[in-house]
Amino acid sequence: MSEQNSNEPVSFQEKLEKNVWALVLATAMIVSVGGIVEIVPLFYLKTTMEDINHPEFEELKGVRPYTALELAGRDVYQREGCYLCHSQMIRPFRDEKDRYGHYSLAVESKYDHPFQWGSKRTGPDIARLGGKYSDAWHVQHLRKPRSVVPESVMPNYPWLDDATIDGVGIEKRVKAMRVLGVPYTDEDINGAAESVEGKTEMEALVAYLQVLGTMIKFEPGRDYRD
Repeated sequence: MSEQNSNEPVSFQEKLEKNVWALVLATAMIVSVGGIVEIVPLFYLKTTMEDINHPEFEELKGVRPYTALELAGRDVYQREGCYLCHSQMIRPFRDEKDRYGHYSLAVESKYDHPFQWGSKRTGPDIARLGGKYSDAWHVQHLRKPRSVVPESVMPNYPWLDDATIDGVGIEKRVKAMRVLGVPYTDEDINGAAESVEGKTEMEALVAYLQVLGTMIKFEPGRDYRD
C-alpha cells in the first residue's frame, strides 16, 4: 500500500508546501499582484469618493465635519469599544438595504479618522441610526440596554451620566483633525471648549449617534456611482 502511494505523482501544491523558498516566492508574487490592483487605480482616478460637485448630486454636499460635541461623542464611542460590536457600513445588497437603508457611500466617511466601517455585527449596523430613536431612548438604552431591548447583550454604561467632557482636550482634538484635512475653521477651534462646557459624555455620545446617516437625504432609486 505504501509502495503504491509512493508512486503517485506529487501535486504542484504539495511541492510548493514542501519548498519553503518556493512558497515565500509564490506568496510574495500574489501579494504584489493584489497590491498593484489596489494601488494603480489611485494614480488615474480623480477621486475615490462620490463626486459632491456633480450637478445631480446636490444632496451629497450635506456631508460636514462633526461638531465639537459630536466629535467628543465619537471619541467616547471608540474608547468604550462600541465598534467591536457595531459596524457602520451597509453593503449594496438587497438584504442589507431592506434592513438598514441606503448602502454606505465613501463620502459619508470623508471626515472620519479612522472610519468605523468594519464587518463585526454582534449588534446591528448603526450607519443610519440618527433620528431613528429619541434622545431619551438612547440615554435609557445606554444606561440599561435590556430595559428597552430585552434580548440585548450590550453592557450598561451608567458612568457616562457623571463624566463631563474635557473642553481643553476636545479643542486639541479639533486642531488635530484640521491637521488631518478636516476643514475646521479658527472659529470652530476657538469655540470648541465653550460648546462642550458642562456637557456629559452621555450627551456627547447621544449627539454622535443622532447624526449618523443624517447628513445626506437619499432619494429612492438614486445611484450615486458615476
